[in-house]
Amino acid sequence: MTTVHIAVQPQDFDASAELAALRAADPRVGAVCCFVGCVRDRNEGDAVASMELEHYPGMTEPSIAAIVEQAIARFGIYGARVIHRVGLLQPLDQIVLVAVSAAHRGASFQACEFIMDYLKTQAPFWKKEQTPQGARWVDARSSDDAALERWKV
Repeated sequence: MTTVHIAVQPQDFDASAELAALRAADPRVGAVCCFVGCVRDRNEGDAVASMELEHYPGMTEPSIAAIVEQAIARFGIYGARVIHRVGLLQPLDQIVLVAVSAAHRGASFQACEFIMDYLKTQAPFWKKEQTPQGARWVDARSSDDAALERWKV
């Protein structure tokens, strides 16, 4: 039995509550790996006042579900929770949670990284930062593309 929860939402999330839900009543779980991404106050040397995240409703959730299914098949994880926020966010705000459960730490670490690498490069999200120089769209970094390449997706 694998449990998966995916949400794209404007409201914040409670990482502790999400981890508890991931582990709930599953005695097979020996490892949980979690990543929480936050809005930084600087990017590419410039101050960032805010970040606005947009997505393609109706396309975003199924694309995330597909990569989670790949993680289940590749790493044998027991569960995954992916929450990605949209809307206007400020520095220090949480943006994304990726949490996975597995029997062992290696699978949980790999699956968490695999899902996050996909989210950074392939998921249909667009980020716009407000800087002192004005608004700018955030492009994927070549290091993010290289991270995804190692998985041969």
